[in-house]
Amino acid sequence: MKKRFAIILAAGKGTRMKSKKAKVLHPILGRPMVEYIIKGLQDNHIDIKVSVVGHGKDQVMNAIGKQTEFVTQNEQLGTAHAVIQAKEILKDKEGTTIIVCGDTPLIKPETIESLFQYHESSLSEGTILTANMSNPFGYGRVVRDNNGEVERIVEEKDANENEKLINEVNTGTYCFDNEALFNALERVNNENAQGEYYLTDIIEILREQSRKISAFVCEDTNETMGINDRVALANAEKEMKRRINENHLINGVSILAPDNTYIGPDVTIEQDVTILPGTMINGLTHIKTGSIIGPNSEIVNCTIGQHSVIRQSVVKDSKIGNEVNVGPFAHIRPESTIGDEVRIGNFVEVKKSDIGNESKVSHLSYIGDAELGKDVNVGCGTITVNYDGVNKHKTVIENHSFIGCNTNLLAPVTIGKNSFVAAGSTINRDVPQDALAIGRAKQVNKEDYATRIKNKSKK
Repeated sequence: MKKRFAIILAAGKGTRMKSKKAKVLHPILGRPMVEYIIKGLQDNHIDIKVSVVGHGKDQVMNAIGKQTEFVTQNEQLGTAHAVIQAKEILKDKEGTTIIVCGDTPLIKPETIESLFQYHESSLSEGTILTANMSNPFGYGRVVRDNNGEVERIVEEKDANENEKLINEVNTGTYCFDNEALFNALERVNNENAQGEYYLTDIIEILREQSRKISAFVCEDTNETMGINDRVALANAEKEMKRRINENHLINGVSILAPDNTYIGPDVTIEQDVTILPGTMINGLTHIKTGSIIGPNSEIVNCTIGQHSVIRQSVVKDSKIGNEVNVGPFAHIRPESTIGDEVRIGNFVEVKKSDIGNESKVSHLSYIGDAELGKDVNVGCGTITVNYDGVNKHKTVIENHSFIGCNTNLLAPVTIGKNSFVAAGSTINRDVPQDALAIGRAKQVNKEDYATRIKNKSKK
């Protein structure tokens, strides 16, 4: 098998995006668009991947990390100029090089593989990924000769009236024999309407050298969509959402309103999970069988156990056990672990806490930097007072303890197992096992005081 190389064009400014962010970093379902290209290439066993960066290069390089090598295009003088920046890395390599734009995230890995196979099996020196579009405005047209062979590509601004009627367009993705590519790049000039060095000129150069040029037609034109503005970005996200949701549906997940459900590309969901409308699931989230998520919930980087229910709540960077009920209107913040058969009720916030099996925090409470044991009951309005203005402190509530309503637990503090804390208490000392703790101010009743106040106000 020939060696395979990839050049990812990621240097463009993306002026029409009207953003300080580099164009290729604009997200689709939570993942930067260029990441879709890189993931697709990884699925096709590329030996060397090179990203050409320019505008916002530090942002792009930080986002991509070690997934590719990098070269810099300091001036954006055209696509051929961008590709030649990779010369020092690839020029002497034998094999096939794919060139793909970093703003075409919808190209499927299967299409990339098919393009490689077509190029290599046809013994071509260059193969263009093309598409037939009913409205080809803005795209370079693929001009064929009388025998149907690819003759050249003409850009929109350089096309005559007859060429503008051609529906087969260049998608900006190519496969080339690597050595032929870099030899031809040396002959590209900028004598065109844009004054740029077009990569498309290589097709004509190779033809003049009697090299074989082919075209591989992509049947799904959605795959070839380039992202030049936020309208196109929204359309691409819609298409990616459709694909992802359809895949989950086929695999046995119930999605009640696919058009209003947003599932990221790295999310994994087991069979017989139900996703209700308005739900967003992103990051490295895994949801186990039988769970119900939504409506209107946000899940990021979580593991959700079997047969759990999360309603109208936000859960991030946490682990949820089996048969757990969360919400409505709960917030599970990062680094929390919720055990099995736990109840986290309405308007409860949990932050960086472990909550043991069968425990309940049913409503209107804040549990932060805490460790709750098994079968703990936390009453309404309970607060773990974890922050002293400088440091965070831990609250420990041991197994089978009962915390009454409207209780303040001033950390660091430990509530021993099987103990009770009376409602309305403020607890600032450890509570022994099996004890009852009461931390209230003494009640004082002043008889007739309210009447005297009212009478005084009437004078």
